[in-house]
Amino acid sequence: MENGSSTSKDPSGFLSEIIGAPVTVKLNSGIVYKGELQSVDGYMNIALEQCKEHVNGKPSRSFGDAFVRGNNVLYISADR
Repeated sequence: MENGSSTSKDPSGFLSEIIGAPVTVKLNSGIVYKGELQSVDGYMNIALEQCKEHVNGKPSRSFGDAFVRGNNVLYISADR
């Protein structure tokens, strides 16, 4: 990079580093899922464990495991 920063990462590298970590996944619909990231593929399909759904900022439902289709994902954030 021209500004001298060598700490930038591509998304696939970042996602592979946070496998097993707690994450927040926001969908295009505004619904948020929080859980432990188990896998992500090239289409941004996501598998979460110990997943909780939040609607309008409030906990809504809990799931043991959840699979989120990639075309619904707005962003993934590490909760470290």
